[in-house]
Amino acid sequence: MARRSFSGLRVLVTGASQGIGNELAQQAVARGAKVLAVARNEALLKELTASVKNAGGAIETLVADVTSPTDRVAMLDAMKQRFGGLDVLLNNAGIGATGHFADADEARLRNIFEVNFFGLAELTRLAIPMLKQGQSPALVNISSIVGKRGLPGRSEYSASKFAVQGLSECLRGELSLYGIDVIIVNPGLTQTNFPKNMIERKSKLQVDHLRGMTAAEAARLTLNAIERGKKEVTFTFQGKLFVFVSRFFPRLVDRIAARRVKKLHGGA
Repeated sequence: MARRSFSGLRVLVTGASQGIGNELAQQAVARGAKVLAVARNEALLKELTASVKNAGGAIETLVADVTSPTDRVAMLDAMKQRFGGLDVLLNNAGIGATGHFADADEARLRNIFEVNFFGLAELTRLAIPMLKQGQSPALVNISSIVGKRGLPGRSEYSASKFAVQGLSECLRGELSLYGIDVIIVNPGLTQTNFPKNMIERKSKLQVDHLRGMTAAEAARLTLNAIERGKKEVTFTFQGKLFVFVSRFFPRLVDRIAARRVKKLHGGA
């Protein structure tokens, strides 16, 4: 895995209107990158542009949806036209939902996978030829600690992040042929609007995202990992502990999860 500087690198960030994606775009520009920030919300992208310009930086934006084949092509066309190529693809766009799997419908599952996995996968597939020609190229996939261990009430989101994890690990070997690094980022609890933007919030097992790290800190650590050529990073002490315990003491985690679910549902 190569070490790199963001100075002059051409970076595409999806899901850049809010949260970690917004911070990734701003901080990458501050480190000298040429950034195309992509999201569905035009108003929030305009706010991002104003914020970057007020800080003395420059950024390009594009209103696009990662689930749209046409929009995915438009993202890469914009990179060619505005910057002449692509060095770092930051797949950050994502949605979620909470609630028991048995109480949801197929549409919720497919909606989450279309954004979190299929949109990411197909944009990556299209971007590989450009990344092959890039400078210190890297594919960066924002996953989650629940892509390492599933949590009750977050079945579809966890499953989509497990899929991202598996694809990323496979691509790391395949893309090494072209010198393209693949970096997986696993945030824990983060202070963003992600919970408010969920498709549904029906889980009785609540998680206090305000106790997590800030989006700015998550973005800073992500960019540091890219610069240092890390293969995979997990954020927060609690997140690292969760992954560690889940890996080495899975039966304990199963018992704790089952006990909490039964308690919340009156022993059912």
